[in-house]
Amino acid sequence: MEKFTTHTGLVVPLDRSNVDTDAIIPKQFLKSIKRAGFGPNAFDEWRYLDHGEPGMDNGKRIKNPDFVLNQPRYQGASVLLARSNFGCGSSREHAPWALQDFGFRAILGESFADIFFNNCFKNGLLPIVLPKDEMDELFRLTDKTPGFELTVDLPAQMVVRPDGHKIPFVVDAFRKECLLNGWDDIGLTLLHAEKIRSFEAQRRVAQPWLFA
Repeated sequence: MEKFTTHTGLVVPLDRSNVDTDAIIPKQFLKSIKRAGFGPNAFDEWRYLDHGEPGMDNGKRIKNPDFVLNQPRYQGASVLLARSNFGCGSSREHAPWALQDFGFRAILGESFADIFFNNCFKNGLLPIVLPKDEMDELFRLTDKTPGFELTVDLPAQMVVRPDGHKIPFVVDAFRKECLLNGWDDIGLTLLHAEKIRSFEAQRRVAQPWLFA
């Protein structure tokens, strides 16, 4: 998993509440567990004017010019602004995979669905809960300022605006440590690899019939 320390990126505003995981990555694309390759179909039903299916050449599809992620000023955005209850719906882990593969490193919102929130941390994507008044101001600044960027400082637990205004955020200490070190569940397990090998060696001697 990629480490997350400090990230500065272009901001894109998705000014909708209750964005569910089927909107983030529609069900027909859930045919792989490779974690990669889902970015081109993130928000598929909103980004394109036709119905998407796996294997289609997205370069030949007609994009919806009214959808915010298709607007030229937001191309290359890596910080997503969201509203309340972002990531609701099904528990599919493909949702954070798709957002990360699209290029997002952090999502700032008023609130998140619990399972989606947890899945983000497990995949190196940082979800940040901010007060509504701060989110309102970020939406306003993003709309009026082409090229608006934010810096997300995880060690300091601050979102920093270009004018220097700092917005503190709360993050669980264990999740923070995992992001800073790039530890997913497998990585955490491998931290104890020597103990696991030692246990298996002792068990092979004590219970040899298990290995016959």
